[in-house]
Amino acid sequence: MSPRSVAIVTDSTSYMPADLVQQYQIHVVPNVVNWGTKTYRDGVDITSTEFFERRKKDPENPTTAVASIGEFRDVYAKAAESAEAVLGLHLSAKLSGTYSAAEQARALLTDKNIRVIDSNATAMALGFVVLAAARAAEAGQSLAEVAAAAEATIPRVGLFFTVETLDYLRRGGRIGGASAFLGGLLDMKPILELRDGRVEPLERVRSKRKALDRILDIIAEQTSGKSPIRLATIHAAAPDEAKALLESAKTRLGAVEAILAEASPTVATHTGPGTVGLAYCAG
Repeated sequence: MSPRSVAIVTDSTSYMPADLVQQYQIHVVPNVVNWGTKTYRDGVDITSTEFFERRKKDPENPTTAVASIGEFRDVYAKAAESAEAVLGLHLSAKLSGTYSAAEQARALLTDKNIRVIDSNATAMALGFVVLAAARAAEAGQSLAEVAAAAEATIPRVGLFFTVETLDYLRRGGRIGGASAFLGGLLDMKPILELRDGRVEPLERVRSKRKALDRILDIIAEQTSGKSPIRLATIHAAAPDEAKALLESAKTRLGAVEAILAEASPTVATHTGPGTVGLAYCAG
């Protein structure tokens, strides 16, 4: 790795594709899946493909946890070895204790120049904040400038998705206001959004196909008149639907970047298989 002024750290809920992680020298803290008697580090000890294959066969439900303070400390310390300063960008504090763990790790590394920011996002909505920071870092900008680039991106990202069932979000306590959709008609599909750092309900429609069409319409409305537009999927064991949605959105919106990203095991634990949606960054 070439030395940089600022190294970037995120966590595995950003879904950052491996090629982008490598290209921008991003350090990733893996969150944790507990399944049976074993603990797996997200994307390290268990991949998304392995997770879904086991999910089909194993009746036991996995749970998730934030990486330990020690794990965060180790990743931040390693990042600090490659740069003069470190910027951490993490999952919304309203969804997880990840940001808090990162701050506690930062406090242990008193001799390092580290700043940690709550992205108020997840999935590739967080990923786009990370990419904005990483690109600023690659351009040689200072910690203050890289942090400013990230903070300026946070209000420009969004995420909309649909799930096969709300049961997974309910079990994991991440359902937020979407609890209002529980007990609805069985053939209705919820459209959920990331709003102010939480998963909130938006609409219910008659089928998954209509839900995906509606998501595209909503994002077109929200990004109207803004450029450039960057897009990324959120999907859990639904690659064909995600690819089709991404291609349609890319063509309709004239996106300058379109990323096919798969849900990490820790996020997929809470959304369930069949989840499909889009994250965007506009302007």
